Amino acid sequence: MKPANLTPHISCSPDDFAKTVLMPGDPLRAKHIAETYLTDYELVNNVRGIQGYTGYFEGKRVSVMASGMGMPSMGIYSFELYNFFGVETIIRIGSAGGMHPDLKLFDIVLGQGACTNSAYFSQYGIPGSFAPIADYATLKRAVEECEKRGLNYKVGNILSSDVFYSEKGMEGTLEWAKLGVLAVEMEAAALYMNAARAGKKALAICTISDLLIGGAVTTSEERQTAFHDMMQVALTIAE
Repeated sequence: MKPANLTPHISCSPDDFAKTVLMPGDPLRAKHIAETYLTDYELVNNVRGIQGYTGYFEGKRVSVMASGMGMPSMGIYSFELYNFFGVETIIRIGSAGGMHPDLKLFDIVLGQGACTNSAYFSQYGIPGSFAPIADYATLKRAVEECEKRGLNYKVGNILSSDVFYSEKGMEGTLEWAKLGVLAVEMEAAALYMNAARAGKKALAICTISDLLIGGAVTTSEERQTAFHDMMQVALTIAE
C-alpha cells in the first residue's frame, strides 16, 4: 500500500481509489450508489462529509465520491483526485435542467462540451477562451451503452453556470439554448478543464431533473435515488 496522501479535503491512500471515479454532487447519492450497485465496498473518505467509496461492479473495481455543488467544489475534488491520487477518469453523474424542447424528465444528456459563465479558466493566465470537452473514447462508450439500452438521450453542449438564483430569472440562461445548448448544470466545465490540464479523462452524464421551459420538476427524493439509467451507464463504461 502506498503511504496516505493527506490533502485538505481527502485523507486516504492513492491505492484506495480505483482508476475511474464516478462523481455525483450529493454525498447521499454517492452513499446510495455504493449501497445499491457495488459489492465489497468500503468508505475511503469522509472529510467534510464528502463521502467516497470503493467497491466492485460486476467484478470491476470502481470508486464513487461526491463533488459537492458548483465549480469551485468540483474543481477542488477533481484536481486532487487527478493529481494526488492517481485517478485517470472521472465521470460526473448528476442532474441538469433541460433547455432543449425535445428533452423530457429523466432523459439523459451526454456533455460533449461544457460552455460556462464562470471565470474558472482565468487561473491559467492564457489570453482568449478555452472549449472544455469530454474525452471522446469515454463519450463514445456512453453513446453505445445508451443505444444498447434503448434510452432517450442527447449528445451536445451543456452549460456550467455559477448562478442558480439569477436576478434575470431564466431569461439569460435560455439565451444559451439559441446556440443549441441542451441543458444547464454547475460542475462539468471545471471538471473538463482539470482533466485537460492533468492529461486525464472526463465525461459528464446528466439526467434531466427539471425543464426550464414548462417548469416540470422531479422531487429531491427522485434526484437522490431514481436516476437508475444514468448510474447503470456510468458503471458499465467505467474502465
